[in-house]
Amino acid sequence: MKNISLVIILLTFILSGCNTNIKKTEEINLYSQRHYNVDKKQYENFEKKTGIKINVVKAGADELIERLKNEGDNSPADLFITVDAGKLQKGSELGLFQKINLESVNSNIDPELKDPSGFWVPITYRSRIIVYSNERINKDELSTYEDLSSEKWKGKILVRSSSNAYNQALMSSIIANKGSEFALDWSKKIVKNFARDPKGNDRDQVKAIASGQGDIAIVNSYYIGLLLSSDKEEELKAGKAVSVFFPNQGINESGSHINISGIGLTKNAPNKENALKLIEYLTSIEAQKLYVNTSYEYPANPNVMPNEIVKKWGLFKKDTLDLNSLGVYRNEAIKTFDISGWK
Repeated sequence: MKNISLVIILLTFILSGCNTNIKKTEEINLYSQRHYNVDKKQYENFEKKTGIKINVVKAGADELIERLKNEGDNSPADLFITVDAGKLQKGSELGLFQKINLESVNSNIDPELKDPSGFWVPITYRSRIIVYSNERINKDELSTYEDLSSEKWKGKILVRSSSNAYNQALMSSIIANKGSEFALDWSKKIVKNFARDPKGNDRDQVKAIASGQGDIAIVNSYYIGLLLSSDKEEELKAGKAVSVFFPNQGINESGSHINISGIGLTKNAPNKENALKLIEYLTSIEAQKLYVNTSYEYPANPNVMPNEIVKKWGLFKKDTLDLNSLGVYRNEAIKTFDISGWK
């Protein structure tokens, strides 16, 4: 009787295990700051290829990092995506990620864009460029970020708020490259050269040039691609009213500031194998082509060319600063903005 009972128990255990396997869904839980249409398309393509479902939670980078901290070892998140290397550095410093050791991913990435510590992977990058009015500015007048503090630009510069992560990253790079004292002096002089108080997004700065409110603006490169490919007349007109300039291109200069969209593998990813498959896909030639032709970002994969609109701007010298510096100096950058009066 005991033997029969034991057999029944074993059979019940085996069958229940089989049922669990049948019901189990292959999935990835993704925390993402990105809000672009191209991302939705990427995830749809990945799901069709692999059958792995992607569950996306969208929020600001700081909010998602705080959520990961609070969830701790019980977090359902497998991956964290943000548009700023500084936020990835913050997550790494807090111990929220594990190293990504996958040769198929490493071989997909430009070595200049990699995290030296291996805790995150870039998927795209962009430059924080200067755009200028085709009617009122001669290209030869432009040179470096540092030169924007010159009195010749008084009342001509347009830029968004200091609370914006893109500007904070740029300031972090200036502190890293030039030092705190220089950065503060630069910021004070830039404020004096504002055409108006900072407001709006990068698109709005370009539109303001087109309407004559200012002559030059500091913006992310991909916004110009988005404007020039827009089906909205106002945006297309704004894009055509300006030209692109990459600052700091001289022999002894740092190169143009860049930042990335990147991805981190969470420390306790419950679906690690699936998550690595998605990282591999997003850095593949197929996915990288979709990024560059939809969002006009630069590819992290060196075997993929930029979109034709972007390619016309030419090659440029990139700042080779360790992108983790954009997080290391972030708090100092924010203080610099506050002291200098950059609203």
